[in-house]
Parts: sequence; structure tokens; C-alpha cells
Amino acid sequence: MDLKYNNLHHLQVGRIGEYWIKLMLTMQGFDTYYSDVDNKAIDFVVRLDNSKHIDIQVKTIRLKKSSYVFVTKKSWAEHEMSRANLYLALVILKEDQYPESYLIPSSAWLRPDELFCDRKYQEKGLKSLDEWGLNISTKNMHLLDPYKLEKQVKILNQLSLTNT
Repeated sequence: MDLKYNNLHHLQVGRIGEYWIKLMLTMQGFDTYYSDVDNKAIDFVVRLDNSKHIDIQVKTIRLKKSSYVFVTKKSWAEHEMSRANLYLALVILKEDQYPESYLIPSSAWLRPDELFCDRKYQEKGLKSLDEWGLNISTKNMHLLDPYKLEKQVKILNQLSLTNT
């Protein structure tokens, strides 16, 4: 089967990312549930155990030399960024390859660097909404390594074991 992404509509690309993350987490034994209303930039919820869950927003890109994805601060308010259960799942699609998956806790944006951006457009008098950004480039791909899905799944498994 060919893994061709470049000719897909952007809505198809987004759906592939959501399905991919749900599939990968389901295969690790987690229960996943779609949010009926996506008004808080939450694509789905993952049940860790009887008392814990995480909220996930999925962003999917077709990698070029560099890419940028973001969540507006209207969707993810500053006071919510330290929540332990708010995550962005990043799916990177490259032609002829299976998707690369990352799971990033929202608290990562509280320490902006070359990868994590805190854009405060309105402070500068601009009309764009303030946003939490992810600046993905060949140069800083290594900064994503701690957030690879398989590494984050191990952490989630530890979280689900702490109350059982």
C-alpha cells in the first residue's frame, strides 16, 4: 500500500492524524472517547484509569523543511497550561512512511524555546489571536524526541498505576 499524503485535502490530513493517535493509544490499552463538541480544542479524551483522564488536541502536518502549528490562547487559556492532563498530539506525515507521533503536555509551552512558542500578538497591537505555537524544522526535530508517543505512553502508564 502506498503511503501518499501530499495530494490529500487538509481535512483528510487532519482526520488521518486523529485516527492514527486514537489507534496507537487504543493498541496500548487505553480507552479513547471523542468529544461531542469541539469548542475547547479537545479532539478526544483518553481514560487512564477510573479516576484519571487526559484531554488531547491533535495537529497533523505534512512535513516540509519547516512547519508551524498552533492552538489559540482563546482555546487553551494561559491558566490551563499547567494542567497535568492537557496534551497536544502531533502527527507528522512524510511521503512513503508511517506517521510519526508525539504527545506533548501543555506545560511544555510554559518554557518557550526554539520549538515551543508563546506568541503574544495582541500585546503588540496586532489583530491575530495570541497562540501557543510549535515551530517544527529540521534543525529542531531533536527537541521533539522526549515527546515521542512511545515515551509518553510509558509516563501515562505510570500515572494510571499511581492510584490503583
